[in-house]
Amino acid sequence: MLAKRIIPCLDIRNGRTVKGTNFVNLRDAGDPVELGRLYSQQGADELVFLDITASFEGRKTFTELVERIAANISIPFTVGGGIHELKDVERLLSAGADKVSVNSAAIKNPDLINQIALNFGSQVCVAAIDAKQMPEGWRCFLNGGRVPTDRMLFEWAHEAEDRGAGEILFTSMDHDGVKQGFANEALRKLSDELTIPIIASGGAGAKEHFRDTFIEGHADAALAASVFHFGEIPIPELKQYLCSLKIPIRL
Repeated sequence: MLAKRIIPCLDIRNGRTVKGTNFVNLRDAGDPVELGRLYSQQGADELVFLDITASFEGRKTFTELVERIAANISIPFTVGGGIHELKDVERLLSAGADKVSVNSAAIKNPDLINQIALNFGSQVCVAAIDAKQMPEGWRCFLNGGRVPTDRMLFEWAHEAEDRGAGEILFTSMDHDGVKQGFANEALRKLSDELTIPIIASGGAGAKEHFRDTFIEGHADAALAASVFHFGEIPIPELKQYLCSLKIPIRL
């Protein structure tokens, strides 16, 4: 069985790491370069950098900041936010990213996934999906959770895989920052129906939540932010805990 991955996430606004609840009420969480270096040293399996207002503000992700973070870490690095065309992907890979995460732009132009997979390989393309549970099911949202779409989580995830995405990063907007656990039922359905890895995001508040998303949610990786940024769960301690439960993890 492949090792499960622990992935800290740097949500960036104006060059600083921020964290909110349900995608709002953002507060400062520190310098992204310092945090990236710390997580790399602590044994995180990967690092995700999301420029959370790039799509909403219609600008490109901070290339210079990506370069600085990449220079200070030795783990795989995924960058998202404001990626609309292949030139953006090329720019970020040149700056040190290993993968790119596409969300709003891919829903608006699904062929972007095909283009990235064709030109750079599926392993470079992470399809990020922000979704909220509505009466009609899990609805996808754009621009950092600001704009509802007519796309639904499961059909869009299937399409993203068919188009060549190498991974799905699913964030439950209902669970984001609430620290009550991940959306394991939806994650399990995604994991069981798709063949590509599923990254769980939104809801980590305790070590047990990581255990549950790996065991109950069948997630391949778990992404979290505030519990790492504010020192609530040290990554080495989390990994030892998961290892003690016989969950395959890289120590």
